[in-house]
Amino acid sequence: MRKLGRSFFARPALAVCREILGKYIVRVCRGRKIIGKIVEVEAYSGPADRGSHAFGGKITARNKIMFEQGGLVYIYLIYGMYWLFNITTGRPGHPAAILIRAVEPVQGFSGREASGPGKFCKVFKLDKSFYGEDLTKSKRLWLEDNPEKIKVNRGPRIGIDYADPYWSKIPWRFWVKDNPYISK
Repeated sequence: MRKLGRSFFARPALAVCREILGKYIVRVCRGRKIIGKIVEVEAYSGPADRGSHAFGGKITARNKIMFEQGGLVYIYLIYGMYWLFNITTGRPGHPAAILIRAVEPVQGFSGREASGPGKFCKVFKLDKSFYGEDLTKSKRLWLEDNPEKIKVNRGPRIGIDYADPYWSKIPWRFWVKDNPYISK
């Protein structure tokens, strides 16, 4: 398969969200590959997005990578115990990213082990050491194309009830239709 390059990620978050579904994420860990097909994602786009860590254009130590070029890893810890993995999108200066919510097993794991954003990071052994990793150059983590045609569903993002009603209900969560590996 062909590794995804910068041009794939250097587009608006919503465009990347729709097209990243079905792509393979590959992690090399201790000489073996863990591979999953991306089946569920969410978009977070720009300083106007009240669900985004970059709401209002504020730059913090945690979110500063969101303001960089597309194709970089934005990973952070929630509840002091779960890592959440995002990929920056778009152009430098416009903070946007997509959250990987679930992947389907291809190699190195089975079942619904990665059917949620925290579970995905656990299975793929992702932590703070990946913050800022360039997916277009990395030897330990990257995305590969998959020409398979898929049907996409969309709905509201999950877990952002703190955002006002418009932003908490906006349909920026995308998933592969009828896929048994999406989060519950």
